[in-house]
This record gives sequence, C-alpha cells and structure tokens, in this order.
Amino acid sequence: MKKEEITTAPRFTSADLESFPDDGKRYEIIDGELYVSKQPHFYHQRVCSRILLKLEQWSQQSGDGEAVIAPGLVLADDDDVAPDVVWVSSRRMATTLGDDGKFHAAPELIVEVLSPGAANEKRDRDAKLKLYSRRGVDEYWIMDWRRRSVEVFRRKNARLILTTTLRDSDILTTPLLSRFACPVSELFEGIPSKT
Repeated sequence: MKKEEITTAPRFTSADLESFPDDGKRYEIIDGELYVSKQPHFYHQRVCSRILLKLEQWSQQSGDGEAVIAPGLVLADDDDVAPDVVWVSSRRMATTLGDDGKFHAAPELIVEVLSPGAANEKRDRDAKLKLYSRRGVDEYWIMDWRRRSVEVFRRKNARLILTTTLRDSDILTTPLLSRFACPVSELFEGIPSKT
C-alpha cells in the first residue's frame, strides 16, 4: 500500500516579518498566509492622503481620536497587517497602542484603498474583510479610485456587512464620527474616471 503524503503550506507569524528585507514592499500576514504588495500607485496614495486629512480634520475639531496612515496592526501572531488608514478614538488608543508602536487590538475604523490586480482586490475584499470582521473593527471602507467609489461595511450581528456603496455625487458619513461629512468627489478629485 502506497503511503499518501500530506503537504501543508508554511504558516507565517509576526516573527517572520522581521526577517523580510526592507525593500519597499508591504508584507502582511492574514491567518498565517503571507501577502506581498508592490509599492502603490500615485492615485492610491493621493486617496489615502485625502481621507487621512478629512479624518484628522474631524479629530482636531472634535478633540477625539486620531487618523494614522499604514500603522502596524498586530491582531494575533498570525494576523499582522498594515491597513492604508485607520481611525482610532482616544479611549481605544490608550488600550490598543503597544510599546512597540503598533496596534494590538482593532481600531474603530479601517480604510483600504484598492490597488490594481486581482490578488490585491481579493486580499482587501475577502481576506481583510474577514479578518477585520472577526477582530472587532466597527467600520471598514474599501475605496476604489478607478471606479471612484466607497464601499461602507458596518458591524451588525458581530459581522461587517456592506451597508452602502457611494459614488461621486454622494456624501460619506459615519455614525462613529458625529457630524463627519465628506463629499466623495473630494476624495477622488483630479483622478480620471475609469468606469
């Protein structure tokens, strides 16, 4: 009788990230699986900067919270990611920011700006959505600069559920940030429409 061989893919951890080169690529681990991204497109970074600015303006006016671009988010030894933008309240910041300068629990809001490519979209729409959902993120925005859209996922019954998809003519609001209102068109200003 022939012995059946079972092979399994390697399971990566946060410790593995320390051994990867500092080569400008983004290395993330979700449920033990390694994801590698190239340096982002200029328009990707422009959208990240604009949403960061809008969230920071709200934080300064309200006196609560902070928006951060690409922070380390270590939710478990095998869940170590760097979202494009996060917003975290002052209260939650006090309990989630570790001495290593990384968040060790979920912020209230995470924003991912899609990068071109099927693998990148799958990571943000599937793997990260599941990760953020099971780790307690209250709201998740997926921004697509090519389609000039924002998909808003909100926590309902312990899961992140798509509640709306916004376009240029819409206003982005959230119950997390009282009186926060941002015209979607401002986030994509100067970016040619690809629809």
